[in-house]
This record gives sequence, structure tokens and C-alpha cells, in this order.
Amino acid sequence: VQLQASGGGLAQAGGFLRLSCTISGDIFNINAMGWYRQAPGKQRELVAIITTGGSTNYADSVKGRFAISRDNAKTTVSLQMISLKPEDTAVYYCYAQAWQSGRFYSSDYWGQGTQVTVSS
Repeated sequence: VQLQASGGGLAQAGGFLRLSCTISGDIFNINAMGWYRQAPGKQRELVAIITTGGSTNYADSVKGRFAISRDNAKTTVSLQMISLKPEDTAVYYCYAQAWQSGRFYSSDYWGQGTQVTVSS
């Protein structure tokens, strides 16, 4: 099972960026997909997540500015980020909780991380 993330990069404060992540591999169900981030010297934190049922949850710090969505196949999630702030600077990690074929439990999967830098 692999998570392939794309997007990110450098933006100015008030600007926008978009992240996308696709899960692939021998999976038969996905409980949730989303994004976490980790800034230097800080713990990894949830940014946004969407469940298989379509429910979403956002960190308070990004509500109203970030929007998570997914494709019809439910294997790609995107994070649209607007009104970016310097404090959004972090490495963003794609996350998925999914069921791999042959297993009787779900597992957590992580992407490789993509840098988002917001300049003031």
C-alpha cells in the first residue's frame, strides 16, 4: 500500500496551494484519508480528514481556509488551502486508514511528506 502525494511548495501569505494524495495497492476498503502536518520543533497534528462516509474534520486553525475533498473512486484526496499564513509552514503528510486484502484489521498508512512554506 502506497500513498503518493503531490503539490505543496512555496506561497506568500494570503496565497493558496493545493495538495493531492492517491492511495494504491491491495486494499479493499478505506476508513478515512486526510492530512497531518509537522512544523519544526512541534508535534505532528491533524489538519483535515474525510471518512468513507464523507464526514470531515478540521483543525481549528484551518477551519474556513482549508477544504478537503476526494474523487469519486475515493482513492484520491485533495486539500485546497487558501488564505495561507506563515504558521501553516510545515511538512504535510498524507494519511490513510485502510484495510489491506488478507488482513482482519485496518492499518494506518503515511505518505512521504511534502513541504509547504508560506512566506510573510
